[in-house]
Amino acid sequence: MNLPPRPEFRLHVGWRTIKTAFTAASVAIIYCLVGRNPAFACIGVIFGLGYDMEDSVKNGGNRLFGTLIGGLLSIAVFWLYLLAFPQGGHTVYLGVLLGFAIVVLILLCQRFWPGGVQPGGVVLCIVLFSTPVDTYVSYALNRIFDTAIGVIAALLVNYFLPRERVTAAWDGLLHRLGR
Repeated sequence: MNLPPRPEFRLHVGWRTIKTAFTAASVAIIYCLVGRNPAFACIGVIFGLGYDMEDSVKNGGNRLFGTLIGGLLSIAVFWLYLLAFPQGGHTVYLGVLLGFAIVVLILLCQRFWPGGVQPGGVVLCIVLFSTPVDTYVSYALNRIFDTAIGVIAALLVNYFLPRERVTAAWDGLLHRLGR
């Protein structure tokens, strides 16, 4: 296992880094202007802006479909929990439900989007253990929505500004400047 510092390591800011930073910052600014927290949309951008379109679809899809499956599953599991404990407060029972929910999550992801297990599990745990009883549905739906916005923004940037187009434009600009 290569642990830092690696002898071949060098600092490098490439086009993917620039596109990711620009897209995440743009999404954050738009979200702040409309009064929404940009965190999960920006996470969607970071996951979704891959090396090329294929990589973006794979990684962004993992995040989006994992969040969708985990978010919807967390709503169902939390609803079952509230049937037994309407006021909440019984985290041991939630822990038991989480164990069953993880099995369901993995089976659903195997069926619909295998790479979604990790992000789906994150959303599931956050909703079950960090969300107030009265906001679990809106919280889960907002995470799904925000993630979708971020992933879609990343996919659009990679679609309209693929590496080949960006490097050709940059090379053309440098050529015009005489460099």
